[in-house]
Amino acid sequence: MLASLIGFLGDFELAEEAAQDAFAIAAERWPREGAPSNPRAWLVTTGRNRAIDRIRRERTLTEKTRLLELPEAMEDAMDETPIPDERLELVFTCCHPALELDTQVALTLRTLGGLDSDEIARAFLVSEQTMAKRLVRARQKIKRAGIPFRVPPAHLLPDRLDAVLAVVYLIFNEGYGGRSHLADEAIRLGHALAELMPDEPEVHALLALMLITDARREARFDDGVIVLLRDQDRSLWNLDQIATGRAALDRALALGGRGIYALHAAIASLHAEDPQDWPQLAALYAELARRTGSPVVRLNEAAAIAEAGDVAAALVLVESLELEQYHYHHSTRAELLRRVDRVDEARAAYGRALELVHSDAERCFLQQRLAELA
Repeated sequence: MLASLIGFLGDFELAEEAAQDAFAIAAERWPREGAPSNPRAWLVTTGRNRAIDRIRRERTLTEKTRLLELPEAMEDAMDETPIPDERLELVFTCCHPALELDTQVALTLRTLGGLDSDEIARAFLVSEQTMAKRLVRARQKIKRAGIPFRVPPAHLLPDRLDAVLAVVYLIFNEGYGGRSHLADEAIRLGHALAELMPDEPEVHALLALMLITDARREARFDDGVIVLLRDQDRSLWNLDQIATGRAALDRALALGGRGIYALHAAIASLHAEDPQDWPQLAALYAELARRTGSPVVRLNEAAAIAEAGDVAAALVLVESLELEQYHYHHSTRAELLRRVDRVDEARAAYGRALELVHSDAERCFLQQRLAELA
């Protein structure tokens, strides 16, 4: 709906305000009058008309807006299914090279993923205030520069690809943490990108990564508590989806894919094997860390090293990382400390992780781990 309104109005802030108005009106009317036969069309039409009212009140575009307004009689005439490319257009608009890469990703997470400023700030490990300022500046720059709402022509697609893939992957990660509709949306965008850019190996690699990882969705939670990969009931895994993901990985490799998403997808594929090849996983994480410079990837490398049998080396690596505000850093450190019988330090590390965690499922898991130490 937001993508439709941004495409129609060409203004992020006005579209968000119009969407909020439409939902507020729906919340007041629908319980009393009943929901319309085409809720999405009703919301889009109502949002458009409220935006036009705002424009009229500001005494701009008075004559032109008469031609734009949709009568309520046309509400049900709109297609119930969103236009397939609308959200792709929104992604490519947010990922315009006039914006900095981090800002491109953050703005798309806000507009397409519906994440709040504090949630996006956690993904970037910055303060909520810093992120809120970035988002405001990004919207203003798009408006001032007249950045078009469209998928760019084919020769410009590669210039936007890195940011678009990063956006889709972050939306998927947010969904994988518990918001399944976001994971579904990221996979849908991955399929759309693969159709739009069929010869780009990293597009197929990202799609493979998401499909293989998401195939474990039903096994990841038990009564609202996270279940570790090694403890999951594999009969709940979607084996057809894993096979589809591996086919996408094969396609990426056949196209010469050796980028970071191809590495990620290869790691996900190895995680789906039984038994897992932990030395190989540690080697792949090490290469991915070398390519990206990401301390979060190094944290995963440390976990793989520990599973391969060298807990002491893993602990040294974890304690060298500067990830004070990242709860996984503290929970991983706590687990390694537990394994080397440094129980008091493990308890303190679990406590710090609990201070930082925001997911209820992960909080329950950490509380269980802490209780086991006692």
